[in-house]
Amino acid sequence: MFLLKLIGFLALFRSSYQQFPRACATAEALLSKECCPVWDGDASVCGESSRRGSCQDVSVTDAADGPQFPHSNVDDREKWPLVFYNRTCQCVGNFMGYNCGDCKFGFFGPNCDERRESIRRSIFQLTTAEKNKFIAYLNLAKNTVSTDYVIATGTYIQMNNGSTPMFRNISVYDLFVWMHYYASRDTLLGGSNNVWRDIDFAHEAPAFLPWHRVFLLLWEQGIRKLTGDQNFTVPYWDWRDAQDCDVCTDEYLGGRHPTNPNILSPASFFSSWQVICTKSEEYNRLETLCNGTGEGPILRNPGNHDRIRTPRLPTSAEVEFCLSLTEYETEPMDKFANMSFRNTLEGFADPSDGMANRARSTLHNSLHIFMNGSMSQVQGSANDPIFVLHHVFVDSIFEQWLRRHQPLGAVYPAANAPIGHNHGYHMVPFIPLYRNGDFFLSSRELGYDYAYLLEPGQRFLEEFLAPYLDQARQIWQWLLAAGILGALVAAILVLSVVLTCRKRKRTRSSYEERQPLLHDSNESQNLNYQTTL
Repeated sequence: MFLLKLIGFLALFRSSYQQFPRACATAEALLSKECCPVWDGDASVCGESSRRGSCQDVSVTDAADGPQFPHSNVDDREKWPLVFYNRTCQCVGNFMGYNCGDCKFGFFGPNCDERRESIRRSIFQLTTAEKNKFIAYLNLAKNTVSTDYVIATGTYIQMNNGSTPMFRNISVYDLFVWMHYYASRDTLLGGSNNVWRDIDFAHEAPAFLPWHRVFLLLWEQGIRKLTGDQNFTVPYWDWRDAQDCDVCTDEYLGGRHPTNPNILSPASFFSSWQVICTKSEEYNRLETLCNGTGEGPILRNPGNHDRIRTPRLPTSAEVEFCLSLTEYETEPMDKFANMSFRNTLEGFADPSDGMANRARSTLHNSLHIFMNGSMSQVQGSANDPIFVLHHVFVDSIFEQWLRRHQPLGAVYPAANAPIGHNHGYHMVPFIPLYRNGDFFLSSRELGYDYAYLLEPGQRFLEEFLAPYLDQARQIWQWLLAAGILGALVAAILVLSVVLTCRKRKRTRSSYEERQPLLHDSNESQNLNYQTTL
């Protein structure tokens, strides 16, 4: 009941984040190849009147790509975003966004001049109210149409090179599902099932960790904009040494259905969710893109997976070995890389020796396999809300490695990585634009940290005291009102006692003035007694 009321209240808010800005999904914008929308704050392009940014030519890297993708000029994602736009808003200072109307990560306030560090905590350390709010936010995002962004339902060629736009509305949550799909989809080469599968702009190469870091930051920022809750942080699930899916309960992200183990319990909010972008083979056959249409319920059957490929969930020892690897990336910078921290954490290399192993799915990949459902297919894996909690924890491991080894920015590959993964490549399909190498740095510089990585004193404050202080902040008006009411009641009681005491004192004093001296006669004693009575 509480969640239903909270969702109803939050439905008053409307906002979102990412992909093709609605203002740029027109024939005029596509034909001119310019995506420089007006910022409503001052009614100028890119907020230029307020010195937030300006419309500039897009500069793309000319560094050589690796040999994994032998084609050129056949995929809209090549040299992103030049196929669609060659001019976009370039923001300055602490401003960010497709129209420079947002703040850079870690900055808040109307002028983006309030620096703040947000702390991400374990979902099991959230109070009941915080956990319920998180679930309510997820449901709100799933059921709220984005007012800022749309998704492309066709390629640029299918849009007649921009003259016939093909875009569609999408919910805030599904927008991020679609983005994950779009970054990892196959290349359509023309003709039914004529595709190139060995391509992925977000996985199996160096950008895996920076790409998902930006994805999560945008997801977090999108929820803040949608709900108006600027204190929101996305929680994580620490799955080290877990024996089962601890978050797979109706209290959290959905338990198992009592009669069909492949779907969620009807008692869970998530049982009514429809997945999108899960039919990659059908899209390839029809030479089309995912259009955001519902394709059935979330599938999940944790533990009933291929135990030869993934014997169990990751252990603390495996994570620690991964963290000990000193090289972020090694040749050939894909899923066959040996002794690569990225490849080992992603799960294509064995976490006991760092050697690539095509027969095993470990660490990050093992969670996807273990869930045995929607999470297990790369393109549609973000449909399951567990995806977010899982990747937040993966990001925390990336953060541990950065702090332990403190690599220079030059460690991130500048050239010869698979297409889309070089240092200067713009991440697909984000607009505004972000470069891979710009996010190869500590989370603290991006305005967030993890509770379990804090110093002991800070950790105690964040993990144990902060939830209750946050609850107190949320109900401080009620506490203040209760305190004032209590003070008033106490004052009235004290005043009543004081007045009563004074009245009794005056009565006694008046009686003593009227009372005659006592005599020895019985008559006098009886009179006095009767008078007193």
